[in-house]
Amino acid sequence: MVESAPRAFVCGHPIRHSRSPLIHGFWLRELDLAGSYEAVDVQQKNFAGFVSELGIRGWAGGNVTLPHKEQAFSLVARRDAAAEAIGAVNTLWFENDQLIGGNTDAYGFAANLDAGARAWRDAETAVVLGAGGAARAVIHALQDAGIADIHVVNRTRERATELADLFGEGIRAHGSPELTDLLKSCHLLVNTTSLGMSGQPPLEIHLDPLPEGAVVTDIVYAPLETPLLEAARGRGLAAVDGLGMLLYQAVPGFERWFGTRPQVTAALREHIVADLEAAT
Repeated sequence: MVESAPRAFVCGHPIRHSRSPLIHGFWLRELDLAGSYEAVDVQQKNFAGFVSELGIRGWAGGNVTLPHKEQAFSLVARRDAAAEAIGAVNTLWFENDQLIGGNTDAYGFAANLDAGARAWRDAETAVVLGAGGAARAVIHALQDAGIADIHVVNRTRERATELADLFGEGIRAHGSPELTDLLKSCHLLVNTTSLGMSGQPPLEIHLDPLPEGAVVTDIVYAPLETPLLEAARGRGLAAVDGLGMLLYQAVPGFERWFGTRPQVTAALREHIVADLEAAT
């Protein structure tokens, strides 16, 4: 299907902000591989047509970002287990001329924590802030790691309840007023909201109730040091920023399209951090 060097993409709308071309371009150069990876702006009304023509246009596959992840779920011939559980697709590739959809966000989240605070896997209780698409991937990763007691806290409790119903046993829904009490027994705190992101209001939360040894992570990576992570470090807690999740989630797709599994290294991180700093 792909006659020349593999071509892959990231598509979304808007797409100019995506760092995925920087990540994959870095790996292609580092590994001296033939191939390309580019950003393609695809409006929602055109997405189904874009996907239907991937093969004839010579794409090996690509990444899917907002607002297309849920629509991609319905357009593929088959999905991997993570995509089925999360209900969204962020990676596309071909197998035997069939378009396959996967979701690597949960893998990226877990791999980032493994690199930054391995003790997270010992957590008995986790608190997840937010109930959007990112929270779905995080909850799947937490369940896969064997964390049986997961609390989803959202300003609108109904959305948290939807996730609790979706993921089943061990997931409990809460409104924001319950957070302080939940933190008292929380071993892993995860922010999946946009609060604390550049241009957004800060996440207003006091970490004093967290027990010693708790791990705090924020999927936000711009800025790298969110107020939440700064507060966690101020308490002497392990704090893991969100950039690693972005880097690690890119690994499986690159291997699918270009045939070599890349490594997330300090050099790659520095490359992306430099771009983030230049954009501020």
